[in-house]
Amino acid sequence: MTLRIVRLGTPRLSGEGTRIGTVRRPPRGVRKERFSADDWFDLWYPELSPSAELVAKAQAAKTEREWAAFVKAFRVEMNAPAPRHTLDLLAALSRDADFSIGCYCEDESRCHRSVLRELLAERGAKIG
Repeated sequence: MTLRIVRLGTPRLSGEGTRIGTVRRPPRGVRKERFSADDWFDLWYPELSPSAELVAKAQAAKTEREWAAFVKAFRVEMNAPAPRHTLDLLAALSRDADFSIGCYCEDESRCHRSVLRELLAERGAKIG
């Protein structure tokens, strides 16, 4: 069993399991009934996305220093009780279930999902 970190809207991998969208907003122009069928996500979970303020900060980051500031601020947000408990739960589930989490960004290295990958790995998640 494993957890995958994916780009939403890309074709699903075999055995990927339930796809969780950790994004602030659902995809524009896509009817809710098509989210799963069109490989966006099966479950929308915005609680694991950055706040609107931090999304803007991430999108504006041009330097490594600006990106590092975003990462630090996002880690602070994810250390609040509700996200922290969710990350603990997902890490535990990754040992017994197949599922994935993701975002729309093309480049994972400049996306909050790279931080989620680190946070989950720190909790012992089985990441494929």
